[in-house]
Amino acid sequence: MDEFIRSEKQIRRKQAVRTMICMALLLLLSAVLYGCSKTEETGPAAAAAAGTGARRQADGYGVSEDKKLIIYTSHKEEVYGPIIREFEERTGIWVEVRDGGSTELLEAIGREAGQQTCDVMFGGGVESYEAYREYFEPYRCKLSDKLDDRYLSSDDSWTAFTELPIVFIYNNKLVSAETAPHSWKDFLDDEWRGKIAFAAPGKSGTSYTALATMIQVLDMDERELMEDFVTALDGKVSAGSGEVVDEVSTGIHLVGITLEETAKKRIAKGADITMIYPEEGTSTVPDGCALVKGAPHEANAKLFIDFTVSDDVQNLIMDQFCRRTVRKDLQMKTAGEEMKIMDFDLKWASAHQDEILALWSELIR
Repeated sequence: MDEFIRSEKQIRRKQAVRTMICMALLLLLSAVLYGCSKTEETGPAAAAAAGTGARRQADGYGVSEDKKLIIYTSHKEEVYGPIIREFEERTGIWVEVRDGGSTELLEAIGREAGQQTCDVMFGGGVESYEAYREYFEPYRCKLSDKLDDRYLSSDDSWTAFTELPIVFIYNNKLVSAETAPHSWKDFLDDEWRGKIAFAAPGKSGTSYTALATMIQVLDMDERELMEDFVTALDGKVSAGSGEVVDEVSTGIHLVGITLEETAKKRIAKGADITMIYPEEGTSTVPDGCALVKGAPHEANAKLFIDFTVSDDVQNLIMDQFCRRTVRKDLQMKTAGEEMKIMDFDLKWASAHQDEILALWSELIR
C-alpha cells in the first residue's frame, strides 16, 4: 500500500510539472503572437507616436525606400525628437536616428565613404563640418536668402541650424559677482586652479570652440596659453559639456565654460548659477546640418535640411530650446542680452583643429 501511495504521488508530481510546462509554453506563445501584432504597427505614424527610442529600434518594415531617411545627430533627444516627429507627420517619411557625439558620428561618416548608409548629419559645430567637408554634398537650402550672412557656408557644404554663444558660469553660493571671471584671461589665474569645469575638446565640440575662441581672443603664444590653461584645470576635465553645468551648480567646481543654451535651460530649471558673457567678446559659431555625399535618400535629406530652417522649427528652437535663430528676419526674438561678438575665424579653427587637439592631448597628460 505504501509503495502504491508513493507511486501515486510521483504520478501527480509529474502531471503537475507537465501542467506547468504547458502553461509556460502557452504564455510564451501568447507573448510572441502579441509581439508580432505590435511589429506590424511600425512605420512613420507608429514610430512618431512611440517616441525616439522606438524610432531607433524600428526597422522600417513595410516602408518603401523613397519614404525613408537616415539621420546621424549629436543633438539630445529633447531637441531632435520634436523636430523629427513633426517632419515625419508632415511628409510621411520614416526617419531612422543614430545619436552620439559629433566627432564620433563625423568619423563614422568618413569611414563609410563610398558605402554610405547615412543621409544627413544634424548637429555639431560647423567648424567640425569644415574639417569633414569632403564627405558632404553641397546643397543650398530653399530659405538661404533668409539666413544670416555670417552663417553661410562658402560652398553650401553645410546649412547653419542655430547660433550658439559660448558663456561663463559660476556658482552663486560660492562665488560673488565681483570675483567671478569676466574675461577669458581670468581663467589662466592661479585663483581658479582646479576650480574650473571644462570638457575635453577632443570629445566636446563646445569645448573645442571655446578653446579656439580663447586662443583667438587672447594675444598670447598659442602653446603658452594652452599650457597655462591646462595648469589652471589642474588635470581635471569634465566628462562632457552637459556635465559642466552640473559640476558648477553642485559646487564640484566653482566656475565653468559652456553654451548659452545649456546655461539658460538649467537656470530656468532652478540651478543656482549665473551666466556671464565674456567682456572681450565671445564666439557664436552655429551648429549645422549637412547632406552626406552619396546619401541613399538624397531627395528626402534635402527636404529635412529645408525643414530645419523653416519658420516653425526656428520659432520652436527660440521658444522652447533657449537657442538663437540663424534667420535674420526672426533675429529680434533673441534680443535683450548684452553680448559682444568677436570675429571668430572659422577657417582657422577648422584648419588647425588636429594640431590644437594633438597639443592638448600632449599637455593634459
